Amino acid sequence: MAARAGRLSKLELDRDGAALHHGAAAGFLDTLACAFAQGPSPGRRIKCLTGLESVLGRSGPIGKIASRLLGPTSRPVRVIAFDKTDGANWSLGWHQDRTICVERRVDLTGFGPWTVKQGMPHVEPPFDLLARMLTVRIHIDAVDAENAPLRIALGSHAIGLIAESDILAHVKRSEIHDCLADAGDVWVYRTPILHASDRAANGRRRRVLQVDYSGDDLPDGLSWFYDQGEAEGGPS
Repeated sequence: MAARAGRLSKLELDRDGAALHHGAAAGFLDTLACAFAQGPSPGRRIKCLTGLESVLGRSGPIGKIASRLLGPTSRPVRVIAFDKTDGANWSLGWHQDRTICVERRVDLTGFGPWTVKQGMPHVEPPFDLLARMLTVRIHIDAVDAENAPLRIALGSHAIGLIAESDILAHVKRSEIHDCLADAGDVWVYRTPILHASDRAANGRRRRVLQVDYSGDDLPDGLSWFYDQGEAEGGPS
């Protein structure tokens, strides 16, 4: 399993499953920092996009990146604030992101199991929906090799749904890439890519705003959590 740092070569989204948009959020860090006002957290789910929609929504600078890749119906469907410090430090094992956040539970064939995370219903959808999504990570702080960069298994987004018992075998066969970043950098990933993160080896703060985008509508009464007006800044 070979590893390489995040600036040694340019990744391509379709081939590798990830691409760096250097400085794409550099002019909007003060706006995005409001998502971290409650302090360090291993993953606080944002329930209201008010204050963020001007950057993340369809007409915003980050939303436009997603729209270029997914099409004009693309919109943010989940936002999570990761705020890692010396006092709030954690590691994350290798995994695929497999759930989406919805407005309410509707039992449908192909959707499940269900969970509730911070009061928000989550469900595992059919894999082909996940395969069409993008995950965008906006770096509020710089991330170097000692500050817990996201690690990805290049090309693993194209494998399909991977059984948990097979994940480490796929990782061992893959080239591993450490996604380093400057403050204001934006990494874009195919949502099913295998990824992990170590504990930070220093006490510097590492804030990342992670945004899932989709261009799909959900079927038969299911709706994205933000489809109730939130993606364009409507009421909570």
